[in-house]
Amino acid sequence: MRQRKAPWLGAAAALFTAALVSASCGGGTDTAEEAETTTTETAATPVTITVATVNNGQMKDMEQLTAEYEAQNPGVDVVFQIMEEGDLRSSVTADIASGAGQYDVVTIGSYEVPQWAANGWLTDLTPYVGTPEYDVDDIIKPVRDALSYEGQLYAVPFYGESSILMYNKEIIEAAGLTVPNKPTWQEVAEIAKKVKSDKVNGICMRGKPGWGESFAVLTTMVQTFGGNWYDMDWKAGVNSPEFTQAITFYKDLLETAGPKDPLSYSFNECLNGMKNGDFAMWYDATSLAGLLESDDSPVKGKMGYVYAPVVKTKNSGWLWAWSLAIPKTTKNVDAAADFITWATSKEYHQLVGETLDWNRVPPGSRTSTFENPNYKEAAAAYAPITLEVMSSVNPNQPGVNPQPWVGIQYVSIPEFQDVGNQVAQLVADAVAGRITVKEALDKGQEIAQKAGDAQK
Repeated sequence: MRQRKAPWLGAAAALFTAALVSASCGGGTDTAEEAETTTTETAATPVTITVATVNNGQMKDMEQLTAEYEAQNPGVDVVFQIMEEGDLRSSVTADIASGAGQYDVVTIGSYEVPQWAANGWLTDLTPYVGTPEYDVDDIIKPVRDALSYEGQLYAVPFYGESSILMYNKEIIEAAGLTVPNKPTWQEVAEIAKKVKSDKVNGICMRGKPGWGESFAVLTTMVQTFGGNWYDMDWKAGVNSPEFTQAITFYKDLLETAGPKDPLSYSFNECLNGMKNGDFAMWYDATSLAGLLESDDSPVKGKMGYVYAPVVKTKNSGWLWAWSLAIPKTTKNVDAAADFITWATSKEYHQLVGETLDWNRVPPGSRTSTFENPNYKEAAAAYAPITLEVMSSVNPNQPGVNPQPWVGIQYVSIPEFQDVGNQVAQLVADAVAGRITVKEALDKGQEIAQKAGDAQK
């Protein structure tokens, strides 16, 4: 990936400095063997840690609870810059690639970590997480592996996730319907269309364009329909019959059972809609189940959770971790490392559970969380399926056919961020009726093939 200039970025985060105050006094003597006593005092200068993170519930909880960390670490000020997912990706990528140094801690995903580590953009966290108290081996292994490069850990997971189908039991039962534990997409579509009314939408799915927005969902759909971005020879498959079938199915499902303006929906909009009873079903991340079951949720205890819908594969859940990493450009490495080890520790999980709600504990990152009696009781509706799905997905071959990269809802090449965003916008245009699905995917094929040719 080429480095890019980012003149639009704001000033860099405050730099960590140290003040050394020395005072010397000595007994006066005229001899060459003058006695001298020196007293040195070190005063810790306040340090500001700037954290770039995504706008979701778990990260807002972290911002709230950081007051506890600051109280334990006088002189440390942690400043959060919370952004929507697409904005976060653009801002952090530009900052890291340009070396602008605006952030001390960045929230990135499994897609970025190994690539950015290979580019030398991230700090190796292995020396900072090797203590018995942190217990790095407690991090769920597939998640830990996804955040490593050449055996070294370059990010630590704030939470991990796969994907499941969530549904409002009261709405489904009132319609005299049942959601299978392992549904097909065709079964989901049939249920969604039957439930759809003037008051309730059958299903919510991400429509906001972006490789990590709508295409987090759509790539898993494409894979279970039998398609994929590329074959083993890096030939693009964006306009293949299987890819086309999946996108057409998605468009039809939104038109017949989704909201009026599906392109405005991402996970926050779907989350609010589910809480308000506006939707019967929702296909999205396992990490969102805890927000539906938290004490402040109107649908707490009313939700059901089943496996991600399939067509031709045994499962179709994704694997992702929103993780905390330290850019090489920061001057506050030790302070940043201390903060992120706190924010991803067992103690932090305990703090969330005791202070806020056990359903709001960051899920899918530590094995010990799933073994905690308090969490097991609070998250009984969704914790078992979360752990099972995360353990059963196959990042090496999530679809019907082999693929030359490791990853489920993304292609682990630098070009994919741009390719995915462009194709997502084309699909959004097709959903909006501005172009046909065929026109969208034919243009997408050309875009994807250029990136594929670069891998040969």
